[in-house]
Amino acid sequence: MDKTSRQGRRQALRASLRSLLTAALLVTAYYVLPLDSAFTAGTVVALVGGVTAVTLLLVWQIRRIAQSPRPELRAAEALGTTLPLYLLLFATTYYLLERGTAASFSEALSRSDALYFTMIVFSTVGFGDISPRSEPARLLVTGQMPLNVLLIGVAARFLVRAVSQARVRSPAGA
Repeated sequence: MDKTSRQGRRQALRASLRSLLTAALLVTAYYVLPLDSAFTAGTVVALVGGVTAVTLLLVWQIRRIAQSPRPELRAAEALGTTLPLYLLLFATTYYLLERGTAASFSEALSRSDALYFTMIVFSTVGFGDISPRSEPARLLVTGQMPLNVLLIGVAARFLVRAVSQARVRSPAGA
């Protein structure tokens, strides 16, 4: 194995480890941080702020991808940090909603249940075992659905475009 190949493998390993570590830290924070506040208009504002922060993080990462000598690794790392943060924002919101307004969902939600429900909505699987029952819960889920489409479609397009632009700028790094 030549030096360039070994270096590429090390960079891929480091990028994978950074993504896994970031996701692990975010999930750990989700389970460890106290989530005792009631669901209020402030919770919705925090969710909107969080989604805005995820969007800004993604824009910043897309710029870094376009300038990177290894754009594919940078794009994978961007997804590995942005996606867990996005999903955990919704899981936290659903958890707080259920704690603040019992019967917002078809069953009481633990943190794991809220994360599971978020993943079900994100993946569009919709097993039907948990469903929103209150109007605020339905509105939040309705809001998550188009944001999912935007994240999957629009963000993926920008990520691919950034990788392509970086390849054009630095064909030797591809």
